[in-house]
Amino acid sequence: MRVHVADHPLITHKLTVLRDVNTPSPIFRALVEELMTLLAYEGTRGVRVEPVDIVTPVAPTTGVRIAEPKPLIVPILRAGLGMLEGMVKLLPSAEVGFLGMARNEETLEPTTYAERLPDDLSNRQCFVLDPMLATGGSLTAAIEFLLERGATDVTAICILAAPEGLKAVEQALQGREVTIVLGAVDEQLNEQGFIVPGLGDAGDRLYGTV
Repeated sequence: MRVHVADHPLITHKLTVLRDVNTPSPIFRALVEELMTLLAYEGTRGVRVEPVDIVTPVAPTTGVRIAEPKPLIVPILRAGLGMLEGMVKLLPSAEVGFLGMARNEETLEPTTYAERLPDDLSNRQCFVLDPMLATGGSLTAAIEFLLERGATDVTAICILAAPEGLKAVEQALQGREVTIVLGAVDEQLNEQGFIVPGLGDAGDRLYGTV
């Protein structure tokens, strides 16, 4: 498992505003989209391309285009939806699938309540979107779901992670080929399984529900 923390000053600045309890939902949503585009830039460094011949106004040349099969973007519902638009803006030719996962607040274990994905993901590059890597349960379950369907290259993009969550994902995946791109690694989890200092419940803050 490879972990990349994208510690760009603009990412840190936007994270600071996201963390602020006084940031209202509309601004929170806009910042998540902006932040996602920056993180997606880091997360797609390894996206597969293939050569293509073109003609410029001056001369013929060879460039590249996104290779087939197209990458698959998989936001984990519901909070991952807030990251989708920022990713699609950067990678508009990608396809989009969905995984609905919820965490039991007592056991902290994830359950899958919905999925809309191709049955066969053989040779597909998949990008999983989940704002908070806390206990690691939901992200691990999502990655394993994709690998079981044949995905060969999975990148997870998260805004924040806790050290405990990163360790849990690494142990669960047992050396399989996965990359995790993060805006920051925070201090720890609290007793309720929330990231500290974190930014609270990303879904609630995105959509204004409690």
